[in-house]
Amino acid sequence: MKFSLFDLLFNPNRFFQDTLGDTEHLKMPVLIVLAGAILSAGYGYLAGSLTAKLMDSAMGGLGAVMTIFVIFATFAGVFIFWLVWAGLFYLISKLFKGEGSFNRCLEVVGYGYLPQVFGAVITLIAALEYLPKVVVPQLTSSALQDPTVITEATKALMQDPAMMAYTQTAAVISVVFLLWSANTWIFGLKQVRKLSMRDAAICVGAPVLVFIIYVIATMAGA
Repeated sequence: MKFSLFDLLFNPNRFFQDTLGDTEHLKMPVLIVLAGAILSAGYGYLAGSLTAKLMDSAMGGLGAVMTIFVIFATFAGVFIFWLVWAGLFYLISKLFKGEGSFNRCLEVVGYGYLPQVFGAVITLIAALEYLPKVVVPQLTSSALQDPTVITEATKALMQDPAMMAYTQTAAVISVVFLLWSANTWIFGLKQVRKLSMRDAAICVGAPVLVFIIYVIATMAGA
């Protein structure tokens, strides 16, 4: 098995032809996804710390619990998305008479996640730049009894200029590097599911397009 980082990023067709053996090998894909999960947990910590400050102003200690929850959620979320993308590609490719195992899809999606690891690095840098500038509203202990006050405080936090700049930047980064991953996934799926280029592009492009539309719609409504 030959592994070329350059080919994986810039010539995925040759990469998958050279790298994929007769059986799946998930060690390297797991390490790639793990790297992305650790980086995601890093900016999850920074974002969770803001919520922690918001809640600690009213109830000390609660913020630490929420921070831990956000870190875990962002870390686990990367692995969940790995499974979801692989599952979607596997199921959709069945409509095109795709062959091969689900683990093969996991292998391809894991390798193709590498561009998003670089995206996670940039997102972490953006978080370090913007999130310390966010002004966190202060709550009193009595405010926790009023859902309206909590809602307004959360809204103020999310509409802080620095927070909005971060979320918009993170969304753009997410879309750009997801498209890069999608290009990689197409070539990998074509090989492991024995599809035509057109069918592989549809299997990958359809769910990715839906996700991008969702991200754009969410940002437009923010």
